Amino acid sequence: MSTENKEKESLFSAKRRKLITDPLNDNNPVTVQVLGICSALAITVQLKPAFFMFLGVLTVIAMGNVIISLIRDLIPSRVRIIAQLVIVAGLVIIVDQVLKAFVYDVSKQLSVFVGLIITNCIVMGRLEAFAMANKPWPSFLDGVGNSLGYGIILMIVSIIREIFGAGTLTIPTGINTVYVLHVFPQSFYDLGYVNNGLMILPPMALIVVGMIVWAHMET
Repeated sequence: MSTENKEKESLFSAKRRKLITDPLNDNNPVTVQVLGICSALAITVQLKPAFFMFLGVLTVIAMGNVIISLIRDLIPSRVRIIAQLVIVAGLVIIVDQVLKAFVYDVSKQLSVFVGLIITNCIVMGRLEAFAMANKPWPSFLDGVGNSLGYGIILMIVSIIREIFGAGTLTIPTGINTVYVLHVFPQSFYDLGYVNNGLMILPPMALIVVGMIVWAHMET
C-alpha cells in the first residue's frame, strides 16, 4: 500500500487533523463565522459555567454529527432539518439532565441557555454542512474541532470578565469543586484598586467579544 493511501486511511491524517485545528483559529465559529454569540455573551461572567457550557456543546455537536452521519442516507431530504432538530433536542435534554443531577448550581447559572443549545447556529450548521455529507469519524472530528473553537472564545471572554469584574478566577477542579484564585493581592486594594463592576454586565461581554474579533482580524 502506498504512503499516500496510508495517509488517506489514517484516523489522524493531515486532512483530518485540519478538521480539529482549523476551527481553533482560521475558521473559528465565533470570531470568523460569528456564530454562537448569544451564549458567549450570556454565560461568561465566570469561568466555571462557561466551561460546563463548552462541555455541553461539545457533547451535542460531536454526538449529533456522528448520529446524523450514520443515518444521513435514511433521512428524506424534505425532513432533514426536522430530523436534525429532533436528534439535537434529545441530546440537549440528556445534557440538561446530567447537569441538574451532578452540577445543579451550574445548571441554575446556565438557566435556559442549555436548552437553547438546540438553536445554536454552530450545532445546526455543522450537522447540515458537514455531517450530512461525510462519514462518522470525520464528522466526529469536525464536531470536536468546532466545539473547541467555540470553547476557547468562551474561556477567554469569561476569564477576562471574571478577573477584572470580580478579581477572582473560579477554576473547576472536579464535578462539584472549584478553586477560587484571587488574582490581585490585597495590597492592590489597599492602594485603592477597585474591581470593575461593569465587566460583569451583559454589554461588556459584547465589547470583549468584539475586541477579540478585532484582534483576530488583525493577526
